[in-house]
Amino acid sequence: MARIAGIDLPKNKRAEIGLTYIYGIGRTSAQKILSAAGVDFNKRIGELTDEEIAKIRSIITSDYKVEGALRSEVQMNIKRLMDIGCYRGIRHRKGLPVRGQRTRTNARTRKGKRKTVAGKKKATAKK
Repeated sequence: MARIAGIDLPKNKRAEIGLTYIYGIGRTSAQKILSAAGVDFNKRIGELTDEEIAKIRSIITSDYKVEGALRSEVQMNIKRLMDIGCYRGIRHRKGLPVRGQRTRTNARTRKGKRKTVAGKKKATAKK
C-alpha cells in the first residue's frame, strides 16, 4: 500500500483515481501530477514502483497544498469571514447555505433536522 501525504492509497485503484483519496487533489490535479511524474494513468497503485511513488510524493509536497495545511487554511478563511461580519460570514455563523441557495424548502444539510412549529389555530366565527 502506497502512503502519500499521510494517506494510505488503495492498491487496487487506478493511479488517477487513487490520488483523489488525498484531500485537495481531484481528477484534474491527479492527471497533472501523474503526467509530470511520467506515470501511466491506468497503472494501479499497487503496481507503482518505489521510484514512481517517490516522484509523485515530491511533486505533491513541492507544488500542492494538501490535507492538514489545506484544511487549516480553509478554516482560517471561514473564520476571517465570520470575524469581519460580511454576509458570507454571517451565513456561516448561522449555519445556513452560503452561496445563494433557497432556504424556504430544502437546505436540510446545512439547517439540520426539521424543527416543527405548531400552526396557528383558526379563529372561530362568532354569530
